Amino acid sequence: MEPMMTMMKGNEALGEAAIRAGCRFFFGYPITPQSELPAYMARRMPEVGGTFLQAESELAAVNMLLGASAAGVRAMTSSSSPGFSLKQEGISYMIGSQLPCVVVNIMRGGPGLGNIQPSQADYFQVVKGGGHGDYRMITLAPSTVQELVDLTMLAFDLADAYRNPVALLGDGLLGQTMEPVSFPPMREPADDKDWALTGARGRAKRVITSLELNPEGLEALNLKLQAKFAAMEAKETRWEEYRCDDAELVVVAYGTSARIARAAVDAARSTGLKVGLYRPITVWPFPHEGLARLADRGVRQFLDVEMSSGQMVEDVKLAVLGRARVDFYGRLGGMVPTPREILSEIQKLMGGEA
Repeated sequence: MEPMMTMMKGNEALGEAAIRAGCRFFFGYPITPQSELPAYMARRMPEVGGTFLQAESELAAVNMLLGASAAGVRAMTSSSSPGFSLKQEGISYMIGSQLPCVVVNIMRGGPGLGNIQPSQADYFQVVKGGGHGDYRMITLAPSTVQELVDLTMLAFDLADAYRNPVALLGDGLLGQTMEPVSFPPMREPADDKDWALTGARGRAKRVITSLELNPEGLEALNLKLQAKFAAMEAKETRWEEYRCDDAELVVVAYGTSARIARAAVDAARSTGLKVGLYRPITVWPFPHEGLARLADRGVRQFLDVEMSSGQMVEDVKLAVLGRARVDFYGRLGGMVPTPREILSEIQKLMGGEA
């Protein structure tokens, strides 16, 4: 029997997926274009015995998230670009304290307050680390509403597995898009977190902190974290290849840009051009391996497409390491590229009609 499909907006589907993954605490603050997510959680959380709290600010929300996570529960916060900036200190504290949670950024145009249109200009902030210290967090970049559901479920499992925050990186278009989705059954996470602060009656006390004043001790903590990040890189890299088997040029894009680029690839193929699409699903760890393999196999041109001035393109160049030409096409400030625009860039690079 096929699963039942439901038409849902991306932001709301993300919220339902989080609840079905066992999230029972949500702390947030309204900001467009993610406001439907906290609105959905405000309605649904009481129905499942959970807690929704609209904090007085993004700073308050992320620190409430820290407290809930320290108690061993599955918890989440969400925001959009300016609000996500305000959460960076708390995210760094949680990584230093080895606390699992899910943080969501539905990106909008910037810098500053910018606008409420979709953008991918927060890539550096989320992937390279917008807070202080040597830290990393797995960052998942869905490109459809169904994948938004699937990756939200995965995000909570990965957060618990590594005792580390996991980021979901979307944008205003994905958050506002309505598509048919199916959901897995409701499930509860295992209640066996032997590090959680659940009250010390009958056991030794536990301490969760990111403060370590002794430099030798802080270095030891950092080395432990770096080993964990290396394990993430080794085990959690994800990507998708589309029509790359005989491709002479490969478009590289993630999220919304990838679904638009896919249409451009099909259009290019219909004109006889051998073009493929490489879509990172984890933008950290970045999937260097697949890109390097394509370059070794003979792909000589890559076209990175983003809704930014060019941020992921740096990781594409590092993966290719000079073995192929890497070009960039982007739209800024909330402008969304069209399949026709991307096709035109492909044709220019391959010597066809523009």
